[in-house]
This record gives sequence, C-alpha cells and structure tokens, in this order.
Amino acid sequence: MNDPLISLIIRCCNEQEHIGRLLSGIFEQTVKSIEVIIVDSGSTDDTLSIASCYPVVIHKIRAEEFSFGHALNTGCKAARGEILVFASAHVYPTHRRWLEYLVAPFSDPKVAMTYGKQRGNELNKFSEHQIFSKWFPEHSVSVQRTPFCNNANAAILRSLWEQIPYDEGLTGLEDIDWAKRMIARGYYLAYVAEADVIHVHNEKYSGAFNRYYRESIVFYQLFPEQKFRMKDFLWLCFINTMNDYIHALRVHKLLGNLVSIPVFRLMQFWGTYKGYVQRDPISSVLRQRFYYPNGLSQSAANENRAGTSETDYIDYMNIVKNEKIEHPH
Repeated sequence: MNDPLISLIIRCCNEQEHIGRLLSGIFEQTVKSIEVIIVDSGSTDDTLSIASCYPVVIHKIRAEEFSFGHALNTGCKAARGEILVFASAHVYPTHRRWLEYLVAPFSDPKVAMTYGKQRGNELNKFSEHQIFSKWFPEHSVSVQRTPFCNNANAAILRSLWEQIPYDEGLTGLEDIDWAKRMIARGYYLAYVAEADVIHVHNEKYSGAFNRYYRESIVFYQLFPEQKFRMKDFLWLCFINTMNDYIHALRVHKLLGNLVSIPVFRLMQFWGTYKGYVQRDPISSVLRQRFYYPNGLSQSAANENRAGTSETDYIDYMNIVKNEKIEHPH
C-alpha cells in the first residue's frame, strides 16, 4: 500500500444501507493494489461505523461545505494512486473484474476518463431502469468525444486532475463539466459496458424532481445552445411515458407501474423545465441521450460480457452470510 495503483474515492452521507455491500464488492476485486478513501459529509447513522470495519481511510467535511466537486477534490487530494476511481456509496459492482475493466482503457494516453455501465435493482422505479438503459448501453465505446459521463462509476487520471480540479461551485454535473474541459484539450472518454454496477435509487418522487432541477441549472451553464420550453416539457413527458408503458407491457410489468411511470416522468421533466425556464439547455447530442427514449429493440440486460465468467460474479448474499466482520447494526 506504499504506492497504490488505484485510489478509490467514495462520497457518502447516511449510506448505512448500502456502503457495506459496496466495500465488500471492492475487496472482492481481481485488482488488489487499491486504497479506499471515504469522504463523508456529515453522516448521522452507522455509515462510518460500518466503513471503519474495512481497511479504508475516512475524511470528513462539514455538511455546510458540501458540493459534489468539493467532496471529490477532498478525496483526490488525499489519494496516492495514479488512477482515481469514483463510486457512489449506493452502487455495488456485479462482478470481480469491475475495476480491471474500468481502468483498462488508460493504456491509451489520450483517454482522460472512463465510466462504466449502471443498472438498477428492484428498488429503482421502472422509468429509471429505462433511463439507465438509454444512458449506459450494452456495448462499449473506446473513443467518445462527447462529455456525457457519470461519476457514480468512473475513473480519471490523477495527473489530469492536478491540472484541472473539479469545479466546487457547481450544484451537480461536475463530471460532465470536467469531461468537457478535457475534450477541449484534445482528450476523449471511454465508456466501458463491462465495468457494470448496480446503482440503487430508492428516492421519493420529490427527490427525483430536486435532482433534475438541480442538474438542469448546471446544464444551462455548460451547454447554452437550445431552448427547453413548455412544449418540450409536455412532449418529452408524453413520449417517454408512452414508451415506458410499451416496455412495461412487453415485460409484463405494466399493471404494477401504471402510476409510477407517469409520476416519475412528470417529476423528471417538470424539474428540468423549472431549472431551464427562460434558459438554454444542453447540446443536441446530449439532449438526445438524456431525454429521448430508447427504441424497442434492445440487447438483453443479462448479456454475457466478453472475458467475464460465471465465477467472476459476486454472490453478495453469501458474502453477508459468511462475513466475519461484525457490523454494528
């Protein structure tokens, strides 16, 4: 651990339900030269007690100081690795080669950032499963010249972060802002479908509204090219709701999601509209990826990844059952 190859940085606040599973998955990885840094912004539950049962370093910031960029920069400053990996505290890897796949594209010196696939579990709303499918497709992209990315499952080079730290003044989308600046310098991103995680969102509908409202404010700052007016809100809410209904019908989940689908889409696009009133949103390429639904022909979500065997997948139920560390809750 004197010179770790990878520094894995986790931002968290009150994540006792999830962080133990993430840390268990991290220490099951094929990559062993890792340091794990927890950046906590004021947890009042058992998050830090659980985290302290693992070989991690914990840094605390005050809740009133929090921004996504500030938390990331705090972790990056403490890191010793040449590759900085970011994981949300409520994600967990599906298999043991997650980190191996996520950092592999850095063999290309022009890759500034990689990000991996995300899927939900039974706690996510049906519409969010559709969003993940759109944002994070089944096939990798080795050279991506648009700044879409997501720091819930991503990695960057420390040397580039030292040149351009994250913007601590943004209310969100610090990842896309950083990626945009890297692309302007001649670098590109790599999307790694094989480096997949489960991203658990069990938020209330008001939480979805607040998330999209907060992020749409930053969209305006980063991509002032197009308008997002009331007609955009109405059309996108309608077309995505109808598309979700069709998908739900095909997979025999329509009855259980008759209400959740339109309510989630309403909160998503009403939050976006409120953040963009009289403002310009994202570029047309990003607009297509963020807002418009997938076609009906999709690859199977459980498609086997090249090079990943059945024994690589992590059995979290078995880990929990055989866990020798006695968690405090």
